[in-house]
Amino acid sequence: MFAPDDPLKPPGNRFSEPWQATILAMATAMIREGHFSQDDWAHALGAALKQAEDNGQPDTEETYFLAALSALESLSETSGIAAKDRSARKTAWGNAYRRTPHGQPVNL
Repeated sequence: MFAPDDPLKPPGNRFSEPWQATILAMATAMIREGHFSQDDWAHALGAALKQAEDNGQPDTEETYFLAALSALESLSETSGIAAKDRSARKTAWGNAYRRTPHGQPVNL
């Protein structure tokens, strides 16, 4: 699953949308902060990709990043971050996103 059409072709942009990079950056930050391990991330992402494949999702970049989002959400729920903290962080993110001019990075 998710094999390139031409493995010898130089890669283009790594991400089609900024949210895709954000998911992987958040996963990396949560690993570094000890919320979950690299193995936990690999297993959760693998399980989410397998679920997408089992559900007949197309083999696309969007499917991959939606699986990554699902894995991150799942790990966030089991990582010891309280639901109240997750809700506060989500609200803070939404507020920062809404006040950020189009095309600019979102800063919390």
